[in-house]
Amino acid sequence: MFRPLKVFSCSLILLTGLLMGCAPPQEDAIREVLLMQQDAWNAGDIETFMQGYLNSDSLRFAGSSGEIRGWQSTLERYHRVYPDRAAMGTLTFDLREIRMLSGKHAMVFGAYALERENDKPTGLFTLILDYTEGGWRIVHDHTSADQIPDYVHDSIE
Repeated sequence: MFRPLKVFSCSLILLTGLLMGCAPPQEDAIREVLLMQQDAWNAGDIETFMQGYLNSDSLRFAGSSGEIRGWQSTLERYHRVYPDRAAMGTLTFDLREIRMLSGKHAMVFGAYALERENDKPTGLFTLILDYTEGGWRIVHDHTSADQIPDYVHDSIE
């Protein structure tokens, strides 16, 4: 009487294990978001790059020029700072750590490098991503340049 139940239970456990092994890890899905951003940037497409961010007023971006709140404000900042393809350069991400904080939240630590005609800015970033209906999206981006631009030094002094 209990034998069919045991067989069913064992089969269910085995099938669940197989399905979990076939599913792509969350870290790979997060890498895909950042790879999409890198590719969009290198194509000069800021709008597609912004699809990696949560389209919400709660989005937070912090960098050398201060804190910005909201998706639209972040988009406007990118257009202002990178007005053309030459200013955008070629972007490379170095994803150093992806840490799952829970099933729906992750932290990414990495480095970036921009290669442009006259300079090669580099820096570090920490991202917090949330899993949403649309997949993984950046909700917090703290990016710092290795060298602080002169205009920031001028405002500090």
